[in-house]
Amino acid sequence: MDQGNTAFVLICAALVLLMTPGLAFFYGGLVKAKSVISMMMMSFGAIGLIGVLWVVFGYAIAFPSGTGLIAPWTIDWSAIGLNSLLEVPKGAAFPPLAFVGFQATFAIITVALVSGAIADRARFGAWMVFAGVWATVVYFPVASWVFNFGLAEDGSFSYGGWITKGLQDMLGVGAIDFAGGTAVHINAGAAGLALALVLGRRIGSQKGADVPHTPPFVLLGAGLLWFGWFGFNAGSELGADGTASLAFVNTLAAPAAALLSWLVMEKIRNGKPTSVGAASGAVAGLVAITPACAALTPIWAVVLGLLAGAVCQLAIDLKFKLGFDDSLDVVGIHLIGGIIGTLYLGFFANDTGLIYSGSFAQLAAQALAAGAVLVYSFGLALVIGFVVQKTIGFRVKDEDEIAGLDTVVHGEEGYVLIGARV
Repeated sequence: MDQGNTAFVLICAALVLLMTPGLAFFYGGLVKAKSVISMMMMSFGAIGLIGVLWVVFGYAIAFPSGTGLIAPWTIDWSAIGLNSLLEVPKGAAFPPLAFVGFQATFAIITVALVSGAIADRARFGAWMVFAGVWATVVYFPVASWVFNFGLAEDGSFSYGGWITKGLQDMLGVGAIDFAGGTAVHINAGAAGLALALVLGRRIGSQKGADVPHTPPFVLLGAGLLWFGWFGFNAGSELGADGTASLAFVNTLAAPAAALLSWLVMEKIRNGKPTSVGAASGAVAGLVAITPACAALTPIWAVVLGLLAGAVCQLAIDLKFKLGFDDSLDVVGIHLIGGIIGTLYLGFFANDTGLIYSGSFAQLAAQALAAGAVLVYSFGLALVIGFVVQKTIGFRVKDEDEIAGLDTVVHGEEGYVLIGARV
């Protein structure tokens, strides 16, 4: 066993886990002051719930045998509870549980991302029910489509899911999604759009009405996300080597470029570059580079960042034109950014992109992967959200929304002035 690679995977897993508290700060700073605890609790709730589900059965669903769609006969039933993974195969680069832990953090952050679309109006208990069901029937299977590398007896990874290995057999090239542009960002963005439609618009929601209550929280959250994202992207190589180094550099370059292009677009459109815009631009670049971080030269990563920052800055206004209330721009940043990064590979991926190969095969594979995940996640999230709303109720009462979710749902206040209470 390579102790260096084991340490690398475990450290990267810890970095990715840090992203969810970072997301809590990022989202928490964007909402109303009277809903900050509610917003942050949805991220922390995802840590608790998905962490347990992953150990009990999530990993067994996400990493079955074979490359096809999930079915009862493909699930690795011996992995329920992870007892079968306690032994380290001879010749393995790292223990199987290191990989289990790393992938667990991906499941957690993906579910937490969805919550931004329903800020200021969702019941915590209903969110937890949705999160558990959606993770089980959507995220775990989709993770298998992308990340399912079977662990052979000698410790090597032997195959991939249908989006990677399956499309390769059909088109000659598989879809490239190194760290989760489809499984994480398109998946979460599509689910966020579905929930925004189910819960409807916030009271008084209109352009310019919802101002972030703490921009410093937003910047802190973006910084923690960026820091953790190095583990997210470079760690997906599962080894400290040249590919991980390329992913690391691209994870610096693309969001830096996206930050700049977002600010330029803000200056042109609104007259002033903002701190929230800088944070949002960086996140948009991080989203876009996620599937592409190991398959682009650094220069093409910069170009991708410039494109993602500008397009996502424009895309966040779609909710006002189309009439849905995506509170914290999960659609505009994660869905659109994920699609941009995924399709971009069809043109500029090293060796197989259109400009290198002269073939549209890679673009076709990328489009099929993005479309399949979008449709699957949106459709099931819409159904799950609708059932939750019609049974236990997903949205809080209007008077509770006006009063603020922190005191109504959690019995706490985010900010208490000194001397305000006896």
